[in-house]
Amino acid sequence: MNHNNGNANHAAAPGSFAAISRANTLLRQRDGHHARVTYEELFFDLVYVFAVTQLSHALLHHLTLSGLIEALILWFGVWLGWQYSCWFSNWFNPETPQIRSVLFVSGLLALVMACAVPTAFGDRGLIFAVAYAAMQVGRTAYVVWLLGADHPMAPNYRRMLGWLCISAAFWIAGGLVEAHTTRMVLWLVAIACEYFSPMFGFAFPGMGRSDTSEWTIEGGHLAERCQLFVIVALGETLVATGAVMSEQEHWDAGVLLALGATFIGTLAMWWLYFGTSSKDASAVITTSDDPGRIGAYFHYIHVILVAGIIGSAVGNDLVMAHPYSTLTTAQVLTLVGGPAVYLLGSAFYKQVVYGCVPMSHIAGAMALLALVPLGFFTNLLVMGWLTTAVLLAVSFREVQVRRQPKLGHAAANH
Repeated sequence: MNHNNGNANHAAAPGSFAAISRANTLLRQRDGHHARVTYEELFFDLVYVFAVTQLSHALLHHLTLSGLIEALILWFGVWLGWQYSCWFSNWFNPETPQIRSVLFVSGLLALVMACAVPTAFGDRGLIFAVAYAAMQVGRTAYVVWLLGADHPMAPNYRRMLGWLCISAAFWIAGGLVEAHTTRMVLWLVAIACEYFSPMFGFAFPGMGRSDTSEWTIEGGHLAERCQLFVIVALGETLVATGAVMSEQEHWDAGVLLALGATFIGTLAMWWLYFGTSSKDASAVITTSDDPGRIGAYFHYIHVILVAGIIGSAVGNDLVMAHPYSTLTTAQVLTLVGGPAVYLLGSAFYKQVVYGCVPMSHIAGAMALLALVPLGFFTNLLVMGWLTTAVLLAVSFREVQVRRQPKLGHAAANH
């Protein structure tokens, strides 16, 4: 199957040609050039600027093991909502009125969902779940109706809808129950349905399964959307730094040193992504014989990458607010864990792009973990600079390395 040209199935019944033709007019037109990210998509992403901020603040104010698990569950929900919307706007043209409307309605539902994040495990759990499920199921059901029975893309979307309906049932059931642990379990099952089902081609009883070769996406566009989300997350780390500093009454040496540690650490994370691999990643997915497979890898990996950035933003907030304070166990794990998760996510990303795991990233993650005992004998400012030093060391090492991206057929079968 080829979704690029939108050719109708010539064996289809005569009455289906009108539906197929109508659907094809809403698909992105593939002309061999990089499909640009539209203003409609950028507007939709603005909601996720707020969502990332909500998540980092929720974790900051509930910095416990339970709070971390809650934040991870909510982050997966936020990310999956964006991920499925991203594929939708990769296949369909957001500048057409129908698709634009779906994207804007999805943005409204995502905004409601984000507003409910701070108390999603409290009295607004059902609001979070309903808004999320309505966005996921509603968008997919509309596409199923739009494509009709005979369009080449229809079977994949029908399978997707089946899994999203199952997931929605668990999201809403979790929102209805009051028991904290039960809500966690139900929502973890919902996440598993949406996160793992694409790995198996949305295999659904009686419907078969999809193959990644059927997901003929515009690779450059998908890579750019992921890169823009990373920018959104890195922006949150700078917002955390700037917001806390602006509230400080006296800008003493400690505050200025904290500013240096948090800003340089964020800059190092930017370099490890944009300075070393983002252009090669775009080339890999663009030249791949199976861009759908590489696109799936990108989405699975970026959820880890961005989680590390959000954790780092929380660490930045702590360093800026209380540079001379000693650390609790949760604070030590946050300052170390955020950058470590980011380095591991970056290592997986470069494995897809270059076909090898960069040992600098693994060594950096191990060095960060080695700092954990030291965290109980020093203050936040020192720990902030130590974690930044590790990120800088990995960045400097990456400057010296020249890797060749895995282009073409090899990338598709990586």
